[in-house]
Amino acid sequence: MKKRLFSLILIFALTGSMAFAQGLAGSKTSFAVLGGVNLQNLNGKDMSGNKLENDMLIGYHAGVNIQLPVAPEFYFQPGLMFSTKGAENIGILNSTYKLSYIELPLNFVYKAPVGSGYFMLGFGPYVAYGIGGKAIYEGGGVSVENDIEFKKEVASGDPLTTVYVKPFDAGANLFFGYELPAGLFLQLNTQLGLLDINPTDNRITGENNSILKNTGYGLSLGYRF
Repeated sequence: MKKRLFSLILIFALTGSMAFAQGLAGSKTSFAVLGGVNLQNLNGKDMSGNKLENDMLIGYHAGVNIQLPVAPEFYFQPGLMFSTKGAENIGILNSTYKLSYIELPLNFVYKAPVGSGYFMLGFGPYVAYGIGGKAIYEGGGVSVENDIEFKKEVASGDPLTTVYVKPFDAGANLFFGYELPAGLFLQLNTQLGLLDINPTDNRITGENNSILKNTGYGLSLGYRF
């Protein structure tokens, strides 16, 4: 995990070096810090192929990005983010699943002058790596909390009480917002996970049709230098 996380950070650092070089050459490269609130869910199917009926979970995100001009009013915007995701399931037994990711968004952004600032429309892929998680079960006045473990494949002898998730995730981003001349900006985000993060589970015999994907929305506030 550490090697893969280092690779993500190295990619971002190299991108930042290119951005810095372009900035010295007089281009409009810029740097931003941002953070905000997530509304995330885990969508998919259970082992029987029935649609999951989970509720959204409130989380947060924070990070940085670099904005590189590629054409008039168009920019490439790679970033490095920490983001919390997951879902809730309310019933006789309330279940909460919290996942933490290091995320690398690779967005393309269109910025058009509107009023004194800029309207922003962005889209692009993201890749993410899970670094932590908790499964919390509450009912009858009792609360139990277990760590979520990240594995590609679950062995037949692994504990039945542990929740397992694949470490890698990838999907698509879409956002729009408004940036003031001073650099302050606000944006609404949508994220659609495209990979099934449910690992192969050898503890289960017979057919297993389960699918699990991250989806969600967010609101970000940031400042661009």
